[in-house]
Amino acid sequence: MATGWIRITSVPPGEAPQWVREKWVGLMLPLATWRSKPLMAYTSGVLSGPPNRLAAILWGLRGRLEQQPGYAVDASAALAILERTAPDAASWWRENVPRLLARRRRFMFRTSDCELVAGR
Repeated sequence: MATGWIRITSVPPGEAPQWVREKWVGLMLPLATWRSKPLMAYTSGVLSGPPNRLAAILWGLRGRLEQQPGYAVDASAALAILERTAPDAASWWRENVPRLLARRRRFMFRTSDCELVAGR
């Protein structure tokens, strides 16, 4: 259950096209966890990363995932918000990375690309 929100302040890095990543800037997204502090999490590219959770565990054990601080946002909720302002960008995610629509999938936004918004 989300208790906080973040605002995306700069274009996040990643494997999505630049124009798609630019559409996140300015959006307010609900945190996917009860914590309103950054998490240290293992991350991967949305296109080149492991295709499922089992593969992610194996990649983690082999040291193939990078750990970084950031805020976790439910992917489905984030895409619903993106859909309101940039339906073409939301469509890109749904068409190119459909696994993100699965339950409990998350986007991780680096702390340097967003700010915590209090009392939304």
